[in-house]
Formats: sequence, structure tokens, C-alpha cells
Amino acid sequence: MDTIVAVLIAGLTLIVGLAIGFFINRLQSQKVQLQQREKAEKLVTDAREQARTIELQARDSALKISQAAETEITRLRSELTREEERLQHRRAELDTRVDRLEQREQAVNKRQSTVDRRANEIEKLHEQQLEELQRVAQLNTEQARGILLAEVEKDARADMARIIRQIETEAREEGEKRARKLIADSVQRVATENVAEFTTSLVPLPNEEMKGRIVGRNGRNIRAFEQAAGVDVIVDDTPEAVTISCFEPVRREVARRALAKLILDGRIHPAHIEKVLDDEQKAVDKVIVEAGEQATFDAGVTGLHPEVMRMMGRLKYRTSYGQNQLAHAVEVAKLSGILAAELGANEEVARQAGFLHDLGKAMDHNQEGTHALLGAEFAKRYGVNAQVVNAIAAHHHEVEQESVEAVIAESADAISGARPGARREDLEAYIKRIRTLEDMATAFKGVSQAYAIQAGREVRIIVKPEEIDDLEATRLARDIAKKIEETMQYPGQIRVTVIRETRAVDYAK
Repeated sequence: MDTIVAVLIAGLTLIVGLAIGFFINRLQSQKVQLQQREKAEKLVTDAREQARTIELQARDSALKISQAAETEITRLRSELTREEERLQHRRAELDTRVDRLEQREQAVNKRQSTVDRRANEIEKLHEQQLEELQRVAQLNTEQARGILLAEVEKDARADMARIIRQIETEAREEGEKRARKLIADSVQRVATENVAEFTTSLVPLPNEEMKGRIVGRNGRNIRAFEQAAGVDVIVDDTPEAVTISCFEPVRREVARRALAKLILDGRIHPAHIEKVLDDEQKAVDKVIVEAGEQATFDAGVTGLHPEVMRMMGRLKYRTSYGQNQLAHAVEVAKLSGILAAELGANEEVARQAGFLHDLGKAMDHNQEGTHALLGAEFAKRYGVNAQVVNAIAAHHHEVEQESVEAVIAESADAISGARPGARREDLEAYIKRIRTLEDMATAFKGVSQAYAIQAGREVRIIVKPEEIDDLEATRLARDIAKKIEETMQYPGQIRVTVIRETRAVDYAK
């Protein structure tokens, strides 16, 4: 019973608690809603006040903008009014100017009519005077013009010849002075020996009996040697010596060394000949490579392909008029470098061009073409500078020179070949060159006599005065010099002197 009462009390207590909680929760909800409503009303009130403030500000801004616009419109109207007044004033001035121009045009037209009338009168007077002059002189206009032009041309030619001679004389004197100084400085600084080199193909023998051993039984040894070496062995009456003859200098050197070694060894038979020739060929190839490298170092040239240096080494056994071509190449390289430094040109290009200018002379004689073009083609194949290639090809004027370094290389080549003692020339070639010079000069029209003097360094030409005047004498000297340049090969330069003499002869009776 007590338990039931307790349960009932607990249930009533729970019901009463729930009822009280419900009423408390409802009161709190109403309170929250009331607060939210008050907050919303406050927000609406603030928004209305802010909107009223913005509206007032907008009205003030619109009023200010309207006032500014009215002020700007008033200013623009004033400016337009002033511009319109200015345009009207300008239009009035233009109208006035147009009126003045029309009046001036009328005056000019009247004056032009007067001028035209007077010009017609002057033309008629000129024609009358011209007819009178023709009648008095008995010449028409074309004849008088021809005589006048002939006289003017004659005077102009005389003045031109005089000016040309004066300019050439001044240029020659100044050029010779500067060139002489440059050449002297260059030659003195290079300071090479000035003795011509003579290449010999004689092989000394220990005794006369060695000639028989060289020839062999029935000529077996000498035939084997000549066939293997590609040379001719001349066994003549020269005491204790034999001569080796061959167009190719390297092959001749190999044969000379091999024959000297065979003579020293004493074993001369076909099998041993081939072995010795092969050994000497390798030795000469090594000497050629070393000579090319040493010459490149002596010339101060860098960056060359090994094949180019090897080909230059072949010039060690090549001579021209007794001058060793490898020593000549080194000398030309040094002269080119000095001249380039004095003239402000590219020293490296000039030195390389001078060193390689005769590269084609090292080529085999079976290759067709001049040594200048062959050398240029070979140098181009192995990556030599294009300016150097042009200088090689152009040092005998077979192609056009494209740089001042090419001219320097050509000049250094001429200096090296023309210096005293550098080259020798046999009597037959010397006489042939002298006669060629004289015959070439006498072949020109108006030449009476021609003499080559100073070892062919100067040609003096005597002309017929009735056929060659002073102007033609100047032209003749230039034409002969050009003909010599085109047809002859010579070191240095050849001076052409034309002599014209006029004589007046009479007899007293």
C-alpha cells in the first residue's frame, strides 16, 4: 500500500514538474520573440533614417552637378561665340587676300604679255644677228659649234694631260717615299740571308768503281733504282759523282738519300733498293712534317690544319730561281705581318696569307691548274679563312683581290723575290725576258724604238712625235705597263718611260 502511495506521489510530482517546465519554457519563448520584434523594429527605424540621409545627400550632389553643368555650358557657349567671331574675322581677311591675289594675277598676266612680246622681238633680233654672223663668217651653226667644241676639247685634253701628269708625279713621289720606307723597315726587321740557294742533285761517290756497282750487271741495279724511285740516274764523266734528275723535288730528295745510303752500305741489288727507298720515303715524310711545323712556328702562324702544314713542308725541297720556297714563305709571312701592322690591317690574316700564298707549288705536277688556284682550293678544303683563300688565289691577279690583306701579301711576295740576292736567273731566261719587253713595246703604234735597261727593271720607249702627242704619250705608257702586267711574270716592278722629242730643222742657203 505504501508502495502504491509512493508511486502516485512520484507521478503527481512529475506531472507538476512537467507543467511548471512547460510554462517556464513558454514564458522564455515569448520573451525571446518580444526581444526579436523590438530589435527588428529598431533596424527598420535605423534603415529609414539612413535612407533619408542618403536621399538628402543625393539631392545635394545632384544640385551641385546641375550647377557645374550649367557653368560649363555657359563657358562653352562663350568660347563658341569667340571662335565664331574669330572665324568671321579670318573669313573677311581671306576674302580680302583673294581679291588682292586676283588683282595681282591680272597685273602679272598683263606683264607676261609684255614679256612674251619682247621675247619674240629678242628672238627675231637673235635670228637676224645669227644670220648676219653666218653670212660674215661663211659658217653655219653646226660648223661653228664643231670648231668651238674641237678647240675646247683640245684645250681640255691638254689641261687634263697636264693635271694627270702633275697628280701622278705627286702621287708617285709620295707613294715611292712611303713605300720605300715601309719596304726598308720590313726588310731590315726580317733580316734574312740574301744568298740564293742552289739545289743540287749530285750524289758523291767514294771512288769511280762505285759507278759500276750502281749500274750493275747489264744495268740491272740502275734500272731497278730508276723504276722504284721514279727518277733518272745519270752516270757520266763527272768524277766521283752521279746526277739524279726528276721533275718532282720530294721524289728526287728521296732518291738522293736512298742512293747515298746504298753507297754507304755497299749492298746494291733490286731487293735492297726497294727496302732502302721505302725507309727513306718514311724518313723524308717525317722531315717534311717537321719542316712544315717549324716553318709555321717561325712564321708566327697558328690554327692551321696538320695536312696544310705537311703540304707546306714539301716546299722545303722546292726552289724558284734558286730561292728556297719554304724559306720564302716564312719571309713573306713576316713581311706581311710587318706591313699589315704599319698599315693598320689584320696582322693575323696578312701573315697567314703571306705564309700560304705559294701553297699550290707543293702540289703534284699531275694536277691541272695554276699554283695560285690549286693552293686556294686546297686551303679552302681544310678550313682556312675565306680572306686568306682569296689572297692565295689573287696574288697573281687570277681572281679579284677582296681585301687589303691580299694586296699586302702580294706586295710582300714581290719584296721577298726582288730583294738583292734572293733569286738567280740564267742567261737564256734573262735575254728572253729582255727581248720580250722590247718586242712588246715596239708592237704599239707610233713607237720608234724601245730599250730594256737596268736588268729589265725599266723600259725606255722613243715615239714618233708626228704620230704621238703629249696626251697620247701618257696613255701609251699606261697601256704598255698594263700589257706587261697582263702577259709577263716578274718580281718587283718594271718602270715604263715614254720619250717624245720634237725637232725643228731648217737650212740657210
